[in-house]
Amino acid sequence: MLFVYLDEFGHVGPYFGRAHPRFNSSPVFGIGGIIFPEEAIRPFASFFLQRKTELLDFEIKKSNKQPYEWEKHGSNLYTTKSITLYPEIKQTTFRILNRINKCGGKIFYHGREKISGTDDVNPNGLYKTVFSDAIRKLDAYCTEQKQNFVLVVDEHSARRELLETAVKTMYGQNPARHLASPPFEVESHLNQNMQAADWIAAIVGKLWTHRLGGEEWSDLKAYEDFFWARVHSLATHSTVMERSKKKPLPAKRLTLRTVEKVVAIQTETAFGAAYRRATTIKQS
Repeated sequence: MLFVYLDEFGHVGPYFGRAHPRFNSSPVFGIGGIIFPEEAIRPFASFFLQRKTELLDFEIKKSNKQPYEWEKHGSNLYTTKSITLYPEIKQTTFRILNRINKCGGKIFYHGREKISGTDDVNPNGLYKTVFSDAIRKLDAYCTEQKQNFVLVVDEHSARRELLETAVKTMYGQNPARHLASPPFEVESHLNQNMQAADWIAAIVGKLWTHRLGGEEWSDLKAYEDFFWARVHSLATHSTVMERSKKKPLPAKRLTLRTVEKVVAIQTETAFGAAYRRATTIKQS
C-alpha cells in the first residue's frame, strides 16, 4: 500500500499579475506532496519532526507548544528571500529530499497554469478538475507499481466537493481502481508527513510561478537553481499544464489599401512546442 500526502500550491482564484492590488498570488494552481511506501510513514515522520525542531527551535519555544503539535506552513517558510538569507532552510530541505529518496518515496504534483487577466473564472471547477486529474495520474503510477494507494489531505483544505470528486473518480467512468478509499482528512498541525507535503507543495509552487510568471517573478530564480533538479529527480507522473500562448502580431495600422490575413500562429503547449510559421499576406 502507498500513502499519498497532498496539499495545495499556487492559488485557485483569479490572477492578473504580481502588481495587481488584489489578484496577484500566482499564475498556477495545483496539488502536490509525497508518495510513501507504508513502511516509511513512521520513520519519515520522526525524521521530519527532528529536522523541523532543529531548524525552527526558536519559534517553537516561543509558541509554548510541543514540536509535535506545532506547524510552520510552507508558504511562510519558503518566501521570496528566505532560502538565500537563511542557508539552513535550504540545507534542511536538501536533507528532507534526500530522506524521501532513501526511504523509497516519490514527489508527486499536478497543476495548471491559470487564465490570466479576468475574474470570470470558476475556482471550484478548477480545483475539482485538478484533483480528479491528479487521482488518475496517481492511479496510473500505482498500476505500474502494482500497488493500491490512499490519499491523505489536510482537513482545513478538504472540501465536500473534493471528496465527491474523489468518489466519482473512484467509481465513475474509467474508475481509478487502485484508490482504496475516499481521501482521509487529518489535522496538519498534528501530522508531520502532512506538514512535509505542505513544504514540498510550497516549493513546487515557487518553481512553477517562476517558470510561468515571466520577468515579474524573476526574484524566485534561486528556487529554480537550488530545487528544480533535486525535486524532479524524485518526481513521478508530475506536470503543470501550460496554457496555449499565441505569438503577438506586430501592431500595424490597417487601411483600405492594406488587408492582413493571418495564415498561422505560433503556439506552445504543455506537451511540447508545436511551431507554425506566421505569414502575412498583404493585398493592395
